Amino acid sequence: MYILTDRLYYKEEIKLDKSSKQIIFTHMDNPEIITWLQEHQFPESFLEDIHNEDQSITFEQSSNFKMIILKYFMEDEEDHLLYNDENIALIISDEKFIFLSRNESIIKNVVSHLYKRYAQRDSLEYITYTVIDIIIDHTMHVIDRIDNKLEAIEDEIFSEEIDEKEIQKHLYFARRTLNRIAKLSVQSNDAVNKVYNHFPLAVRQKLKYEFIDLKEHLSFLINESKTYLDRTGYLQNLLMGFLSNRMNQAMQRLAAISLIFLPLTFIVGNYGMNFKHMPELDWHYGYLVIWGINIIIAWLIFKWLKKHKWI
Repeated sequence: MYILTDRLYYKEEIKLDKSSKQIIFTHMDNPEIITWLQEHQFPESFLEDIHNEDQSITFEQSSNFKMIILKYFMEDEEDHLLYNDENIALIISDEKFIFLSRNESIIKNVVSHLYKRYAQRDSLEYITYTVIDIIIDHTMHVIDRIDNKLEAIEDEIFSEEIDEKEIQKHLYFARRTLNRIAKLSVQSNDAVNKVYNHFPLAVRQKLKYEFIDLKEHLSFLINESKTYLDRTGYLQNLLMGFLSNRMNQAMQRLAAISLIFLPLTFIVGNYGMNFKHMPELDWHYGYLVIWGINIIIAWLIFKWLKKHKWI
């Protein structure tokens, strides 16, 4: 699909030269690539791993090829804090670097980033480092986006109108994504170590600091994803505490209103009894007096509740 030589080419049909250096980006099911790999003794078990959607991150090597399977995170339509990981395969031989993915947007994204950093003199080992670095940088951007959205959720929790169900859903998907990133970053770190250790000594010496940089970024991902995972737990507790506090305030107001009307209900209850001789019934101003007593009692209780901040 895409070939990098002296510049970037887009081709419907890929022609694999026998001896010239080629950097190719295409779909996992591209028949030309599969045929070429089989013709050049690419192990059948490697092909099975490439097409296995549940394949974990790994590094494998044969006499002619090195293969790395990594994960690329894509935002899910269900929620902006949910990211699904997609398999990508990097295949390296003496003269070929082949990038395989099922997702067209992943291919375009990696190609566009690599083209900005690509120089024709770059070795295939350096291209391997660059592509892995692009993938790790993308995961770091995912972490940054989750961080920004968690800050927005924290502000939303303290807002007047709060959608508890929506926030709970966002936090749930954020936890799923962060858990996945933490787990896969550990696996990626192991795979990167194996890639580096299987390079020739001269290449290892030349790319030593580049791969140290990769390992530092992966360590950052592992630590940050765990930190933000703890933060989602804090936000869930904060949300529960905030909602519980609002519920307590509502119950407190209801209790205060009940306290105001309790003595009034007692007085009214007394005068609702069917006794024949009740002196107050014969008073000319009895009705107004009872109303006055009720108002004074209600006002005194209200002032007392206000003083103690129950209302």
